[in-house]
Amino acid sequence: MPETAPRFLIAGGGTGGHIMPALAIADALKARCGAEILIVGTARGLESKLVPQAGYRLQLIRAGQLNQVSLATRLKTLVDLPRGLMQCVGLLRTFRPQAVIGVGGYASGPMMAAAILMRVPTLAFEPNAVPGMANRLVGRWVTAAGVNFAPAAQYFRGAQVTGIPVRAEFFRLGQRPPGAPPHLLVFGGSQGARALNLAMPKIAAALLQAVPGLTILHQAGARHMETTRAAYEASAAPRDRWQVAQFLDDMPRRFESADLVLARSGASTVAELCAAGKPALLVPFPQSADDHQRRNAEEMQRAGAAEVLLEPALEGPGGTPGSLLRILTELLVDPARLRRMAGNARTLAHPDAAERIAGMAMGMARGRGRN
Repeated sequence: MPETAPRFLIAGGGTGGHIMPALAIADALKARCGAEILIVGTARGLESKLVPQAGYRLQLIRAGQLNQVSLATRLKTLVDLPRGLMQCVGLLRTFRPQAVIGVGGYASGPMMAAAILMRVPTLAFEPNAVPGMANRLVGRWVTAAGVNFAPAAQYFRGAQVTGIPVRAEFFRLGQRPPGAPPHLLVFGGSQGARALNLAMPKIAAALLQAVPGLTILHQAGARHMETTRAAYEASAAPRDRWQVAQFLDDMPRRFESADLVLARSGASTVAELCAAGKPALLVPFPQSADDHQRRNAEEMQRAGAAEVLLEPALEGPGGTPGSLLRILTELLVDPARLRRMAGNARTLAHPDAAERIAGMAMGMARGRGRN
């Protein structure tokens, strides 16, 4: 590594929605200027597995949750906070980054706070329509910010709409062949979505009858795969027209095969839908922090890229998910409507998101100079 290579510290993690953008930004910085990267996270997040796999140095600090947690968890986080801040100060003194990039999650808040106090340039990345607690707390003091949805810009200084870094494969998907039988992808994230796992088997038979030729691929997650598959088997749904998987490891290809996606509305899922140009029915996770999934879904709906069904509406009279069946049927039998939604989704995509965020960080590094 050249001695003159700029140094960037990227803080945050917990879920794939935080870590994958962090790694994409790190890749862009490394490709553009040979940057030296340090990623800071916590032992409880997925970063402890994904960051070393990606070939980046990882430093763990003590940090926890404050929002939507029990009093005991909140107290433990507050007790750990001074030690976590001191760890962050120590890392800033030893690594001496030209800029700190906060991507949200447990480690982001204390590291960004320490960087602000030490006058190190800070760049916040916010993927959701409404920032999480960590980014809201530091938003007015950061040097700049990259956001995915324009409404989030009001929470930050120097905000630009950059979009979310998404794997390039999602932008290169082929078109569905004309006349191909319709295909529905049900995707509840890597862990699955219990509400979708319960609702879809109840309507599968009726949906397959209402939409000629339809096939369904349902990712249920490891914990729920067997019960979800058993529920489909207990229904009258033809066995050759549905498939339940524990985990789908080639999501770009799965998106390419789908005419419609039924999914949660986490920031990364929304960004992938836009990159792929896929229409969606979004069912926000009601316990998401600050209700950010509902806000994300509403932004997609406002743009004409998705329809939204709140989780309580899944349960119709007698426990039958009537609204889910009705909306899915209306969408799947209307290819022209799906094409319009797909086009609207593409207008929200940002293929250069990682490069733009990297460019903002490099501008900060040039302004600060080598230290």
